[in-house]
Amino acid sequence: MNRILDKLYAKYPELRPAVSSDMEQAFATLRDSFRNGGQLLVCGNGGSAADAEHIAGELMKGFMLKRPVPDTFRAKLAEVDADAAGYIARHLQGALPVISLVSHTALSTAFANDNAPDLVFAQQVYGYGRPGDVLLGISTSGNSANVLHALRVAKAIGMKTIGLTGRTGGRMKSLCDTTICVPFDSTPDIQERHLPIYHALCILIEEEFFAS
Repeated sequence: MNRILDKLYAKYPELRPAVSSDMEQAFATLRDSFRNGGQLLVCGNGGSAADAEHIAGELMKGFMLKRPVPDTFRAKLAEVDADAAGYIARHLQGALPVISLVSHTALSTAFANDNAPDLVFAQQVYGYGRPGDVLLGISTSGNSANVLHALRVAKAIGMKTIGLTGRTGGRMKSLCDTTICVPFDSTPDIQERHLPIYHALCILIEEEFFAS
């Protein structure tokens, strides 16, 4: 952990005093959830929606490490189709269950049209979330209504909540078990630091579960 976080703080020294303890807590929360069969749900708007998709992409497939499937699974594939098993096993990669809530176009547009647009993420959390899962809400202001409602539903379910936001934390801070507050106020400055923060978390989690 120290090697990865030290590299982050060497590039962005302003982050160390602001986020170091929360980074370690966020890592522990994600590690414990995945270890116990949990999943990660991620949501945000605009650039933060793109970040949600990015995080899912880093954790659902290999990022910095190769993630070969175990031999036991290779054997099960061979039982299903011996001819195809080798090809499938060579190309599948170990995955951690992450759902980006921003990409479900049919569901989100239908719910926004028929019910309440600011509860789109909350509806998805209600449908997917289980006690022990984690919701990561991303909002540069910390005040995005749809993200806040999703966090409220997650806490009611018994999920763990992590916020990724700007200097003040906004209203998100009171709803999150851990809030990573980048010490900047403008959206571009905040988002510029969000990316290396979640990259570091993804690398830490990947090494925890897939390092040989």
